[in-house]
Amino acid sequence: MEANMRWVMITAVAPISWGATYFVTRQSLPADYPFYGGALRALPAGILLLLITRELPKGSWWWRSLLLGAVNFGAFFTLIYATAQLLPASIASTLMATSSVMLMLLAWPLLAERPQVPAVAGAVIGIGGVALMLLGEPGSVDYRGVLTSLAAMTLSCVGAILTKRWSPDVNLLALTSWQLIAGGLLILPVAGLIEGAPPALTPERVVAYGYVTFVATALGFTVWFEGMRRLNAATVGLIGLLNPVAGVLLGVLVGSEAFGVKQLAGLLLVLGGILLGQPLVRRRMAAASQVWPSSPARRRPAPDGTRDHL
Repeated sequence: MEANMRWVMITAVAPISWGATYFVTRQSLPADYPFYGGALRALPAGILLLLITRELPKGSWWWRSLLLGAVNFGAFFTLIYATAQLLPASIASTLMATSSVMLMLLAWPLLAERPQVPAVAGAVIGIGGVALMLLGEPGSVDYRGVLTSLAAMTLSCVGAILTKRWSPDVNLLALTSWQLIAGGLLILPVAGLIEGAPPALTPERVVAYGYVTFVATALGFTVWFEGMRRLNAATVGLIGLLNPVAGVLLGVLVGSEAFGVKQLAGLLLVLGGILLGQPLVRRRMAAASQVWPSSPARRRPAPDGTRDHL
């Protein structure tokens, strides 16, 4: 139990760092370079992890790395970059919170992880918080950003499930490095073809790229994949609800984005959903249900003919 809680906290580093990515991208990186944005985020992080592990793919991991790199990083990073430029950080990160439900649904057929009732209830409560924060603000939502966000969310869930299914015994740092390099190399020629020369690197952009590359990517995805390996998909999906919490708080504290009673209520619902779906809470709920005496009709008679207390 303690080990699970430790990995819950470690895995939480990923969505918290991703929540900040939207704000950093929107405020400090050029808007018209989504493909270069994805490539510059993926390749340096992948090369760094490869230098640490010094391990190359073997056998089927060549094509698996290519496929996972395209899904988890190439297409995903491009879509996330576009989303960050089209939507405020609070809304972009909140939309990604719907991945909790998608992970549960995909894990059932692909990993035989049947979602538990508290986890489903937690996801519904969390998504209710998401809706509360988004609905009623049509003027502030660019629906092109909503579409790119939902597409990115779907790809990230598929990639996370496939990574968990295929990689129980693979060095995680090496696996992450292969995917990052493959994804970056796949979109780099597309960037050159569509966007022309790469964007100029000012000091502010160097710092911003450094954050999204080494913190939100190299560190974030390493702990995320390790969390997927050690925890069930429902638990990891609920941890992902911390993404909008980080995005909203950063957008409010640093970006002067609007924050009122509705946003506060939505955040509280998201946090409540996360807590409800955690294994520790589920075990305590199950233990509490066993404390209550069963109904009289189900009590078995004691040897002396009287009814037993339980």
